[in-house]
Amino acid sequence: MRRATLATRLLAIGLATFLLTACQQPPQELKFSGPTMGTTYHVTVIPGEVSASENLDQVILDALNRINDQMSTYQPDSDLSKFNELPIGEVVELPAEFAAVMKISEQAYTDTEGAFDPTVGPLVDLWGFGPRDTGDVVPDADAIADALAEMGFEGLELDGERLIKHEDVRLDLSAVAKGYAAELVSNELRSLGLYNHLVEVGGEMRLSGVKGNGERWKIGIEQPNLGQGAVNLAVSLTDAGVATSGDYRNYFEQNGVRYSHTIDPRTGYPVTHKLASVTVIADNAGYADAMATAFMVLGSEKSLVLAEKLDLAIYLIVKQGDSFVTLHSSRFEHFLN
Repeated sequence: MRRATLATRLLAIGLATFLLTACQQPPQELKFSGPTMGTTYHVTVIPGEVSASENLDQVILDALNRINDQMSTYQPDSDLSKFNELPIGEVVELPAEFAAVMKISEQAYTDTEGAFDPTVGPLVDLWGFGPRDTGDVVPDADAIADALAEMGFEGLELDGERLIKHEDVRLDLSAVAKGYAAELVSNELRSLGLYNHLVEVGGEMRLSGVKGNGERWKIGIEQPNLGQGAVNLAVSLTDAGVATSGDYRNYFEQNGVRYSHTIDPRTGYPVTHKLASVTVIADNAGYADAMATAFMVLGSEKSLVLAEKLDLAIYLIVKQGDSFVTLHSSRFEHFLN
């Protein structure tokens, strides 16, 4: 009897030791990835108290598909494409996600005084960077003037989840949808009790909680040398949205002139300044995405002034001859330590 008791005690001690060791090991990460919205997504989740029957892959895909089905400029049956075809005077009840992106767009449009404009679609198409591919052709001044006449966020009225079309303008939410998609997936994961995760959609990120070892998530800001993949700066983050916009991947050249895909919605022409990329850290990944686009329009000097006014964390990489220099806002100092 004593031997049986001793064996039981040894088993209990061994089990306790095993459990203690297991608790000291970082939980295994769950990783999901695939194509979406004309790009890719990558999600890393630190397991929590979520039900083992929960199909996380499907949860993630459902959220991403909602964004694509609602806001794609390439799908003729998306909610956005249908809205663009409506006549003046129509009122539409938007799906919740579409309405949320419109609210973010309205805020970014106001904050940047039009440097971010979700009605920029006619210009994007005209310069050959949209779904209506016109080829690498520089449009003439008359065509640009015509495209500008078809724009203007003031031609729309957002009333809660109702969108009213007062003028014949066309929406293009490409500069905010991927960031918001990352935000939406993060919200879905948190609703399941999964508070520690990293979501990346087309380069835009939403970070929540910490890694399995308890450390903050570490991300790298890419050096804008096409094809080299070098990291300019690594920062540790938690509970933040991150977006980067640059002019070094999507452009065309004609007669020795380089034309960036970043088009100033106020002038109708691609930007010509020396700002190569900008990274924005904000509470919401959708807003960070929209503001990164706006800062690429504004250039480094005006971007820093606006970032200080809005108390935003931004990191700029600026071309200087054959190399680059970096600048950042006061708010970004927090992430350099």
